[in-house]
Amino acid sequence: MNPSSHDADAVIVGSGPGGATAADVLTAAGWSVIVLEKGRNHLLDLEPPYELKGDFSNDEIKFTRRHFLGPDPLLEPRAFRRSDADGDHLLLGEVNNLPSGVGGGAVHADAKMPRFRELDFRLLSERGPIDGADLDDWPLDYAELEPCYAEAERLVGVAGEAGVNPYESWRSGPYPMAPGPDMYGAILSAEAATRMGYHPYRAPTGINTTDYDGRPSCNNCGFCGQYGCPIHAKGDAVASLRRALRSGRCEIRPRAMATEVVLDEAGRRARAVRYLDAVGDGHEVTAAHVVLAGGAFETPRLLLRGGIANSSGLVGRYLMFHFQTYVAASFPFSLHPNRGRTVTHHHDDFVAPNAEDLAAARQAGLPWFSGGTVEHGGGTGPITEALNCPPGPLHKELMRSSMLRDRLWVFTMQGEDMPQAVNRVDLHPSARDVHGLPAGRVTYSPHRHEIAASAYWGPKLEAIHIEAGASWTATTTSPPTDRDSAGAMGWAPVSRHVMGTCRMGTDPRTSVVDAHGRFHDVENMICADSSVFVTSSGYNPTLTIVALAIRASRALAGIQPERRAG
Repeated sequence: MNPSSHDADAVIVGSGPGGATAADVLTAAGWSVIVLEKGRNHLLDLEPPYELKGDFSNDEIKFTRRHFLGPDPLLEPRAFRRSDADGDHLLLGEVNNLPSGVGGGAVHADAKMPRFRELDFRLLSERGPIDGADLDDWPLDYAELEPCYAEAERLVGVAGEAGVNPYESWRSGPYPMAPGPDMYGAILSAEAATRMGYHPYRAPTGINTTDYDGRPSCNNCGFCGQYGCPIHAKGDAVASLRRALRSGRCEIRPRAMATEVVLDEAGRRARAVRYLDAVGDGHEVTAAHVVLAGGAFETPRLLLRGGIANSSGLVGRYLMFHFQTYVAASFPFSLHPNRGRTVTHHHDDFVAPNAEDLAAARQAGLPWFSGGTVEHGGGTGPITEALNCPPGPLHKELMRSSMLRDRLWVFTMQGEDMPQAVNRVDLHPSARDVHGLPAGRVTYSPHRHEIAASAYWGPKLEAIHIEAGASWTATTTSPPTDRDSAGAMGWAPVSRHVMGTCRMGTDPRTSVVDAHGRFHDVENMICADSSVFVTSSGYNPTLTIVALAIRASRALAGIQPERRAG
């Protein structure tokens, strides 16, 4: 490909899980690609032999306080409000910021990589509508995506144990790697959950448990969630980006803030992407195809600035997070949460409600409700613990006893979030970022489904903690369920699982892209991030982002899809 009139066969906006996967698939198909990444590069050298960088460290202040992975909310603020009634915004600053740098949001994640279930792709058909929720079925099914799930697990390097989770859907083969060591706290909570009739299992994670793809196995340093891996044992974007670079057909440009997708005179095809470099100078990259992979916040923000691909009026709509229920417990002994891969166990019993659960839903005025996968994880770091202990004579005593870290264990339920058209990303009318561009704004309130499901399953999680030997438990949610209080974690959702703002579907009037991520309004442009999600499921989204990006990129390159039967 690559006619002389173009700089590349494809320009990819964003280098996170979706963009990195698109670069990997397209370069393997012989295409030339240029990847534009608005953040810095702390991941790998961009010149041969593409060595992995050593910029990451076990430094809590660097990562959680100084925005090392970006973005700095003072330079790139985001706005949040619960509804139009809050005015222009309720908050302005840090709102659901995912890392902006080479590798994208994958760099900071603790790499939990479950698949969605078969039912998740046909939720409306299987469970029926819920008043006030804009549910729909996906325009593809699990059988179509299963070969891409298997390929995603191989490309990233996922460690897991097939066949032990009774709620998982069928799979065509084993995981590439076996699970790593179990965290001590997870052993206690998993055993307690099992005694109470639940079905915990070792969580599938994109973290090496043996040498894989030229990267070492995890040393269980405990700095996974919110941190870049110092030894690059986490896979995801780094694996795909390095393969793409080694093909000789990929160029990555950090500090390249995409500002506009340029269409042809007819307005049906993209011909270029414009961007600002590190000093603010403007550039244009021409390409035969454009891949948008900036994430479910930045992708609609880019499209809305240019007013393109939005004949349906749905760009930015149906924004979803996961409604997170946190059930913390303190134990009278050390759980050693500072060692391990942040989360080594899940249980999925709440994603498959039984008759008793459905009866509770009806009592709450709902035809059904669903929870989400439950992560068994540890507490926070010592700096964050210190900031949450009151100053004065008690401070040292509280730090020594370490109820908020060394003795703390937490269940996090990634609750299914109902899509609603009123929940959206749009452009702030007056706030601007450091580039002079309109800040993105989140308008979001949970549906009563999420609130009722959390209220029902929260006490059940507390009971597991007590069974495991906890001294006390405490439950909170993000966002808060009380509209008069910001809660323990603030008004805005703290979940970094952002989905749904360029919904896929077959009808251009009710969706933004088709089943292969191709924009209905722009023939040669696809979306390869979580913007395309129709529903959120109750599972971490990264593996599904990668699988969908494989499928969309193969279709773009004309590679025939596989379909396997269970």
